[in-house]
Amino acid sequence: MHPSAEEFRTRAADRHGFEVDVHEFPEGTKTAADAAEAIGCDVAQIASGIVLSADGDLVVVVTSGANRVSEAKVADLVGVDAESVSMGDADDIKSTLGWSIGGVPPFCHDEDVPVFMDETLLGFEEVWAAAGTPQAVFPIDPETLRDLAEATVADIAA
Repeated sequence: MHPSAEEFRTRAADRHGFEVDVHEFPEGTKTAADAAEAIGCDVAQIASGIVLSADGDLVVVVTSGANRVSEAKVADLVGVDAESVSMGDADDIKSTLGWSIGGVPPFCHDEDVPVFMDETLLGFEEVWAAAGTPQAVFPIDPETLRDLAEATVADIAA
């Protein structure tokens, strides 16, 4: 197992008592479509972690792979101007969250940041999220994901 995926599994167990069932795919799961194809699930069941910068502060948005994130809706949720919301900087993400782009899990970040979860994910019994690397994912029921990430469920789809 990749060291970052192992680190995520350890953090999840230590912090939350949650046993992560990591699945690694050498071909990668960088996009929601790639992940869905590798796993054999619907693209809507991919819980994509998108990290945005909102007026300079990082925000994690966990969205269905079938949806695009509305930066304007995220801006409203955090109380900033829509123009101040953009994709997070890779170095800032790594130093703040402890994970690299493409592998940011929905919880177990180095620092607490707001986490918002796409309300459409709650319509599934199981979703798949990043487990610390672009090649590693894990299954989880959406309610547990919401609880462990301390996520605010919201309409965030464009």
